[in-house]
Amino acid sequence: MIKIPKLRWVIAGMLCAATMINYADRLTLSVASLEIRKEFSLTEQDYSHVVTLFLFAYAIMYAGSGYIVDRLGTRRGFAVFIFAWSLAQMLHVFVRGKWSLGGARFLLGLAEPGNWPAAAKAVAEWFPASQRALGVGIFNSGSSIGSAIAPPMVAYLTMRYGWRSAFLFTGSLGIVWLAVWLILYYPPRTNPWLRPEEMPDVEEVKPAVEGARPDWRKIITMRECYTLIIARFFTDPVLYFVIFWLPEYLRKERAFDLAMVGKYAWVPFVFGDIGYIFGGWLSGRLMQAGWRIPRARKFVMLLGAVVMPVSILAPFVPTAALAIGATCFLTFGHALWVANLQTLPSDLFRSGEIGTAMGFSGMGGAVGGMIANLGTGYLVSHYSYAPVFLMAGLMHPLSAFIVYKMLPDRYFKPS
Repeated sequence: MIKIPKLRWVIAGMLCAATMINYADRLTLSVASLEIRKEFSLTEQDYSHVVTLFLFAYAIMYAGSGYIVDRLGTRRGFAVFIFAWSLAQMLHVFVRGKWSLGGARFLLGLAEPGNWPAAAKAVAEWFPASQRALGVGIFNSGSSIGSAIAPPMVAYLTMRYGWRSAFLFTGSLGIVWLAVWLILYYPPRTNPWLRPEEMPDVEEVKPAVEGARPDWRKIITMRECYTLIIARFFTDPVLYFVIFWLPEYLRKERAFDLAMVGKYAWVPFVFGDIGYIFGGWLSGRLMQAGWRIPRARKFVMLLGAVVMPVSILAPFVPTAALAIGATCFLTFGHALWVANLQTLPSDLFRSGEIGTAMGFSGMGGAVGGMIANLGTGYLVSHYSYAPVFLMAGLMHPLSAFIVYKMLPDRYFKPS
């Protein structure tokens, strides 16, 4: 049978592509939001309610998705979730008002969280500890690539064929990805495409066993898990704000039309893409230089946190270009943070617990995002975007303090 060279990096590329599709799917709504709001006579608060339904479902299923991935295994678990979210995305074609739109977003929110525990588990299966943050950075870079591609792509499809076509097209991408995944992905020790000399030197992640159940009650009460939940509760909403509200901000406060959103709203996500790769590479490089895993991970997270407050200036600078530039600090800093934060479950938990821990921490982020989104809808309707940017710039420094305080080095697995 033909063997595929450097299969580990092919797998990393597939994880990146899945995350890219995931973010393109969720960003489609925000890019076309004014057209959809106009057709259905929705206010900004109506829009925040629709987004909150997505985040509510996201919070529910993020915890459940990690458990499901640990039960089904990486290959089957990922397949189930990407099929479900692609179908939910295409169902947006049939919405006829606020509540049917909210229903479609709710279904999308139930399915999309599975991407993260499945991708984290795949990275744990294929990458040693010194390269794990790079692997996480690569798949997370797909979020920025998807977010960068979505504005021009969705703007073009909406202007040319109507906003429904954008949902149909982005949803179909996941079905194509799924076909390739089912052909290529198996764990390293059973993968028929892997060259024997390229077998990764990692802790073996046992395949799912019938009836095997991760002890989620034990996991959620562990200090390692609830610290990650708290950290993501405060920091995930920052990226949700950029995803769901940046196009709205540019159109309302900076007088952008849909074409201008398509031309310029992708720029901050390019800096996020750089941050994901650089953040993952940097912690690995520090480990090669002799730093221990906890010190390397937390240092890069702190580095990301200290650049975030620059984004507070976005609503006060005189031009849209400077506002977008300030937002780039937000996406870059968040990417440095996430490339290492999302690696911590594989550094802190046993292989059969990684997906569950990842799911609970992501649930914390989604709950924070839901609360923050409702607050954003109220603030921008009654006041301005300034207090939202203020809070977005301060959440990561606060969370960095929490991580350093609550996760001493002794909680990490021996390297």
